[in-house]
Amino acid sequence: MIQGRLPLPLRFIAKTFLNLSLRSKLFAVFCIVSILPLLFFVKYSYDTTKRELTTQIYTNMITTTDQLNANLETKLDSYSKISASIYLDNTLRLLLTKDYTENSTDYLDSYIYFNNVINNVLATNPDIRAVSIYTSNTTFPADSVYIKRIDAEAKTTNWYESIAHSYGNVTYSVSATTAVTEPVFKLARLLNNNSLNYPYGILTFDIAEADIYRLMEKEDKQKDIYIVNENGNILSNRNKALLNQNIGTLIPGTFGEKNSGSFDSMYNGEKSLVVYNTIKNGWKTISVIPYKSFITNAQIASKRILIIALSSIAISVVLIYITARFFTKRIESLLQVIRRVEREDFNVNMKFMGHDEIGQLSFAFKKMTGRLKELINEVYKKEISKKEAEMNMLQAQINPHFLYNTLASISALAVKHKDNTTNEMVSHLAKFYRISLNKGKMILPISEEIKLTKYYIAIQQIRFEGLLRLHYAIDDSVLVYQTVKLALQPFVENAINHAVWDDEVGINIIIKVYKDDRDIYLEVIDDGMGMRAETLERALNKTDNVSGYGITNVDQRIKLAFGDEYGVTLYSKFGVGTKAQIRIPLHGISS
Repeated sequence: MIQGRLPLPLRFIAKTFLNLSLRSKLFAVFCIVSILPLLFFVKYSYDTTKRELTTQIYTNMITTTDQLNANLETKLDSYSKISASIYLDNTLRLLLTKDYTENSTDYLDSYIYFNNVINNVLATNPDIRAVSIYTSNTTFPADSVYIKRIDAEAKTTNWYESIAHSYGNVTYSVSATTAVTEPVFKLARLLNNNSLNYPYGILTFDIAEADIYRLMEKEDKQKDIYIVNENGNILSNRNKALLNQNIGTLIPGTFGEKNSGSFDSMYNGEKSLVVYNTIKNGWKTISVIPYKSFITNAQIASKRILIIALSSIAISVVLIYITARFFTKRIESLLQVIRRVEREDFNVNMKFMGHDEIGQLSFAFKKMTGRLKELINEVYKKEISKKEAEMNMLQAQINPHFLYNTLASISALAVKHKDNTTNEMVSHLAKFYRISLNKGKMILPISEEIKLTKYYIAIQQIRFEGLLRLHYAIDDSVLVYQTVKLALQPFVENAINHAVWDDEVGINIIIKVYKDDRDIYLEVIDDGMGMRAETLERALNKTDNVSGYGITNVDQRIKLAFGDEYGVTLYSKFGVGTKAQIRIPLHGISS
């Protein structure tokens, strides 16, 4: 009756459908119900994937430019700090402003000083290709290598123009590239660190462009990245032939007035996404990627999804019941293993589940679990290695400081007495370093630390001739325990260098080592002048340039070795004396 109400074409289709076999009916319904939604799903997946890929690529480019900017600012700041060491050099200022008319050979000594300063900068900073100091002092001969004249040629350069209103701040400019020289940046800075109303010279660094390019070399393989100056001229890129060209000739469009942003542009004949960010000196980091480079992957993926889906529909008509049962069983097994990993049990033993998607998923999950376990161990080992490296770095800071003071003592004593007393000091110094080197180990027994300190004291007692009176109160039971190397010596050195207030009376120094139920205490006590409250506070806050150096060094090494709850405590009262107390754990560190 309903069939009679339908139009003739629909009645024919309905009659034909009713006359089909059940298998044919199920197949026809399956095709209609599955294929059309599948085609819609493929189209939707493609659009969604394209949109998500674009968002991810944009986010990645924003992150990349932000990181590159941070690294670039750090790199430029490092060059600024290097130039500051020369800018603040008062000796260099005096030599540049000195009148060499009366004694024309004095400039040779000045050359020696300049050569030492500049060669040290070049040796420790290989990316700085050249250092020049321009002077207008006509009495000082210029060697045209390190010392140059501020002549007419220099005044025509772009870096000379850039420092006109810099007031001693660092400026950067770009040197033109040629076929025989590598591209470089020119750092320029007025030398005006004095009370005069005029600069006494100009400092310039030639910095290799390759040093800046290294910041983006890895990222530059995936997308095109440019660093441009405030005028839009290209400063760094993979293609060195593009340097000094204006970015507008390659990327049409506007960067706007904002410091960061994005826009679409035609790049090398293709529609591309452009993302840019600006650092504080006006330079921009620009990242460019063609849409085709990542949209093509979405198209290929969508086609593969469609092919796989249609193939699956063709065989699922026959195998749907068998495969459903087979799939469900394997998924349940995989879920059990996933729940074990969720409980942090990485010792999984998965059975082989075939080579299809579920089998590949199980294989990938097994590899991922093993890799996750390895990564946990690797991160743990790296953390240990990091702490060891930090300890080595902190240890390296103190040895040159002590060596300098000791050698100064030996030199002073040799000049004063002109006898063989120096040999005795050298002997103690050799014994000191034999123990301090300790085969590269940063931890040593307390007994060795005491012996190490005694050798140092022996050196100083020779130097000060009876002004140092040492007293020891050491619990012999703690000598088998371990501490960080050179824990006591810096505090003894501080007492000798800063606590003596009467060069005829001298001071008493007490070294105490004892323990309680939980910890070991190493103390250095002196009856010297002590510290005022504000000086003590600066030392405790690690801001005192005199005593804070040893305190900070020992405190950091103690914390790295035994934990943040251990370290150095300082007590002092002006006119009474000072006590430095080192606390380390008793449990688990005996030799």
